[in-house]
Amino acid sequence: MAPSASSTANNSPAKKTSAPEKKYKCQFCNRAFSRSEHRSRHERSHTKERPFKCLKCRSTFVRRDLLLRHDRTVHAKDGGVPLVSEGRRRGGAGVRKASSPAPSKPSVSVDPTSLDQMEVGSEGMVDLETAAMLMTDFQHKAAAAATGQIHDRAESDRSFSPGRGSILDPPHSYLSGNATLPQMPWDSLVSPTDSKHHMSPFVSQDPASDSHGLPGMDRHVGDSLAPSLHSLVNSLPVSGNSTPNALSPYPSMTGPVSPVNYRRSPGPSQALTLPRAPQINNDLERDMIVERIRNADALGVLPESFQLPTTMALNKYLSTYFNLYHHHLPFLHQESFKPTTASTPLLLAVLSIGSLYTFERQHAFMLHVGSKMLVNQFLQHKDNFDSRKCPLWAMQSTLLNMVFESWSGDPKGLEWTCSIKSLLANMVSGNRYQLKLRTEAREGRQPSREEWIEDESCRRTYYAVYIFFGMLTLTFNHTPAMSFDEFDNLELPSSESLWNLDVADDESWRRSFASSTTMTVREAHDCLFQGEQTRYSAFATRVLINALFLQVWNHKRTFEALQDVVTEYKLRLALETWENSLEVCEPETIVVPLSTPQNGHPLIFNSMAVYRNTRARLEVDLKSIQEALRYHSSYEVAAAMTVAREKVKRSQEMNKVIKSCFECIEIAAIRGINWVAKTSATNWSVEHPLCGLDLMVILSLWLYRLEHDEEPATEAEMAIYNKVRNLFDDDALDSCGKLSSTVARVWGNILDGVVVWGITKLMGESFKLHSQALVGYEDSLRVAKDQPIHAVPPKSLASIGTAY
Repeated sequence: MAPSASSTANNSPAKKTSAPEKKYKCQFCNRAFSRSEHRSRHERSHTKERPFKCLKCRSTFVRRDLLLRHDRTVHAKDGGVPLVSEGRRRGGAGVRKASSPAPSKPSVSVDPTSLDQMEVGSEGMVDLETAAMLMTDFQHKAAAAATGQIHDRAESDRSFSPGRGSILDPPHSYLSGNATLPQMPWDSLVSPTDSKHHMSPFVSQDPASDSHGLPGMDRHVGDSLAPSLHSLVNSLPVSGNSTPNALSPYPSMTGPVSPVNYRRSPGPSQALTLPRAPQINNDLERDMIVERIRNADALGVLPESFQLPTTMALNKYLSTYFNLYHHHLPFLHQESFKPTTASTPLLLAVLSIGSLYTFERQHAFMLHVGSKMLVNQFLQHKDNFDSRKCPLWAMQSTLLNMVFESWSGDPKGLEWTCSIKSLLANMVSGNRYQLKLRTEAREGRQPSREEWIEDESCRRTYYAVYIFFGMLTLTFNHTPAMSFDEFDNLELPSSESLWNLDVADDESWRRSFASSTTMTVREAHDCLFQGEQTRYSAFATRVLINALFLQVWNHKRTFEALQDVVTEYKLRLALETWENSLEVCEPETIVVPLSTPQNGHPLIFNSMAVYRNTRARLEVDLKSIQEALRYHSSYEVAAAMTVAREKVKRSQEMNKVIKSCFECIEIAAIRGINWVAKTSATNWSVEHPLCGLDLMVILSLWLYRLEHDEEPATEAEMAIYNKVRNLFDDDALDSCGKLSSTVARVWGNILDGVVVWGITKLMGESFKLHSQALVGYEDSLRVAKDQPIHAVPPKSLASIGTAY
């Protein structure tokens, strides 16, 4: 896979003139290579041989570049002689002497001679992603060591011991009982021999095993990804402080940070960093949480096997939630969220998602089910329950639990979500009425900071529910559970800078609040349809594109959609205005510890994913695929993908859609396909794979038509085709055949490279099967097309994929 379009374009001419002969064949499979060392390295994936041993510990590796990266990410702080000086040194000078004094702190520079030691990537390509990740890991470890943010590995191991601080017994019977979720598809990725690693997914506990135990990934994938994921989690500030190198001019080389938007340069008194991630200070506070859980479980519905993880584990979950997930749906007020005083169902829901991002899925399921049972106990046994008086934490807990279930990759979780959608929508409606009464009672008086935080928390929770319901419609073609009219006169969310402002002086906060702009949803929506650019926050941007998507979805479901050209014109105008309004969007002055290809807040990046999907749906309707996704069978989803090719037409309007599809995969190619596959699961929102499903299906089917239609391609079509082609090297195409199948295969590899949300594994497998079907025999494809989706058995689809 080429890391970028430019590098591929520069390398491809040389390959075409003198393509090396692939005469070295693997003795275990059909792969062939042009160099013997590449074959030897590939065969280690079959034999599990790990010839490169670390001299400073007992870790072993498949490739030398992984050993070098391990040395810099794990042992750099030791101040010893780096491994890069052990081998080929200018004229065979041998090992450099170690008499020079050790540095006081790890250097953030990389020895240029280490490039001589870096092995080339697969198929003779230089592994630029490896070089980038080596630089990133080294810089973060060095900066973190200088600020005292690195914990001892042995201490990290002990922090995940399930035996410390348990309430009662281990949770095994609880996880397998009727009150729990069934075994998730992502659990099946862990072999029984790897089960001991689930408590410490980034550190090896068995010297004879892999150096990094990573549940949720194949063994050969875990070998190459573990160092980068270990660096990612360790680079997260446990205390919630800003990430090192946040202001570097090279964000792609500094790891998980988002650059500051300098359109409004902050003054010295303005905060540049987020508030600290909430933490549990000691075991005494953890005991307070345990007691609160017991008090919340007045009826004793929690199983006796329920346990609360250790204090350090809980702090890690809190950090991963607020550093990795929170920014994509920021409805909680981070500064005022206190673990010891927060509602216990809400705290457990937060911890469950944080646990997912550390790949500790047993803890995630246990905490999630505990939250569900406590919320259910509250709702069912509250006397005279009234949605108008429903506490905010009940809505927030229910929302996070529905998020957990919907993207878990299990159809029963989705069914549970659908069964309570109306309940959550009713909570929002009743609570919004109470917010209106509180606002009117102030009679125009400016709220105090505490009152504003309460009101803004409510608004953000309502909008988060609205966005989540929109994603259910986008992914599964479910009828929207909330209408746009629910928020007719509600103010849009504030800027993230104001929401996270940490000002002790109340008067200073009042000045900041008075200078902020406010606008209702209706006013901003009307401006979009009038073609007027409007200034609003990043969260408001996400709310408005969700509203436009649902309007496009509803328009395409009406019988008059084909004749209603006026409505479609207005929708296109509104979408264009929305995109143009990004130029005047409220600039954020905070540093978010996430890396996105787009400047600004991650919410802007997420909004663009929904925008591209919305534009595509004006031309192509793939509801058959979305409905197949409801049942979580990769074979049925892949069959629906394959038979949908007749819905992808060739026209000038379709060329515009294909350009949006190209942008989606170009982002991954420019960042580096391997890099995105390894880091996007924890760095980007789940919205990106969900929105990209339609786009990549459309792109692959459009490429398939160009490759097989009798009608010759136009000049414009060939230009787009060549742009897509330049993203891949010749070897990537040769291994799969056609460009259409290559796109589907590569996207599938990206989706299931690292699994946080189980639904991405489902989609990854579906795209791989779809790739196989695209290179199958034409008669096999016609058989699959003529059969209804539910009638295609797994064997028939598998036979399509293995026909070539």
